[in-house]
Amino acid sequence: MVACAIDDEAGEIRTLRVSPKTEAIVAWAQALPGPVVVAYEVGPTGFGLARALTAAGVRCEVVAPSKLERPPGDRVKTDRRDAERLARLLRIGELPGVRVPTEAEEAARDLVRAREDARGDLMRARHRLSKLLLRHGLVWENSAWTAAHEAWLRAQRFDRLGVQLAFDEAFDEAFDAVLTVHARRDRLDAAITEMAATGPFASVVGRLCCLRGVGTLTAFGLAVEVGDWRRFTGSSIGSYLGLVPTESSSGARRAQGGITKTGNSHARRLLVEAAWHHRKPYRPSRELIRRRDGQPPAVRDRADHGNRRLHRRWARLDVRGKRSTISAVAVARELAGWSWSLAVMDD
Repeated sequence: MVACAIDDEAGEIRTLRVSPKTEAIVAWAQALPGPVVVAYEVGPTGFGLARALTAAGVRCEVVAPSKLERPPGDRVKTDRRDAERLARLLRIGELPGVRVPTEAEEAARDLVRAREDARGDLMRARHRLSKLLLRHGLVWENSAWTAAHEAWLRAQRFDRLGVQLAFDEAFDEAFDAVLTVHARRDRLDAAITEMAATGPFASVVGRLCCLRGVGTLTAFGLAVEVGDWRRFTGSSIGSYLGLVPTESSSGARRAQGGITKTGNSHARRLLVEAAWHHRKPYRPSRELIRRRDGQPPAVRDRADHGNRRLHRRWARLDVRGKRSTISAVAVARELAGWSWSLAVMDD
């Protein structure tokens, strides 16, 4: 790794290579004349280095690379230049730091993302087979991945050897994935359900489950991805999740485009999926009534108000002739605000 140190009094800049091991970096930071402030870009190494520096008494700022502005004319990118740039921005207090999650939050997040990976593996294996058949005009119009569907797939034959071999390979992979990934996903679902009922996330998950379309898996995913809900407000949570429109305005001209899609993509996908449930008229289902049982009256009342308002939002957008995909994102943005409202309520 490349490190850059700036002496605040003398203005001296020193750049050197250090070992990527956490212990070596902590020892190097402690050897500098104090007080010392360290910053680094978050990446695949996680937050272990930040926790180790904090435990050693060194203040550490973790930076999101996507939030660092770079001049359009800067076409040279090296580790040394990046380290020096971070050090200069840290010195003047212009680094947009991110929150370092606790070890419990990071462990729960790993569990949720393992479940997300299992879902993605299953979807990709299924799509490879179905899209191969679609290119040859073969479409199954009933419930997919059932016994009847399997029999129909096994009956398919192709004249060209290459197509037949590709189909056999995709068929074997898809059904292997259905059997193995289904079992893996079920195990992860059971672990998530157990963890959501206990520990620091139980109260937030219980309140979020009062919203329509937000079950235990969705509520737990939102809780661990957002972490500390009190960092935001009802209006800022949408921008953190990338659900607000892009904008390019100057003078009297104002132009808005699609959503920014910045921030946490996992939480954004969960909210958009949950938003589709609010399109139908609001009639509390048995499952929703079961999830609301045991919650304080104030929580149930606020969630009920939110469910009714979100459906009215869908209805107004339908009357205006908006595409359903655009309406889902708009409702998801408002759903993020209602989720924040319930998450920050006192127990």
